[in-house]
Amino acid sequence: MDGGEFGMRLLRGIAGALLWIVSLLLMLVGVILCVTVILLPVGIPLLGYARRMFTGSLKLMAPRAVSHPIEQSEKAMKKRGHDVRKSAKRTRKKLGLA
Repeated sequence: MDGGEFGMRLLRGIAGALLWIVSLLLMLVGVILCVTVILLPVGIPLLGYARRMFTGSLKLMAPRAVSHPIEQSEKAMKKRGHDVRKSAKRTRKKLGLA
């Protein structure tokens, strides 16, 4: 892992942690608003927004393979296909077919 990739992972981790803390504080405010029955219409949407922020923060802190599994599997399949073609080419040369 090179320095640029490490730096990006570090920044994503810090941003995810800060967003996680803000979302937890927002959840706390939402729960307090929901307890006061008069402010219930404000507290419920606030809890929904806090939940979306919380899941976004977890996606930021998770490795790329967890947050983008299809993209990572496509990348792995392309690499595996390249390796197989390379191996087949070497085998053909050994057998004298190409």
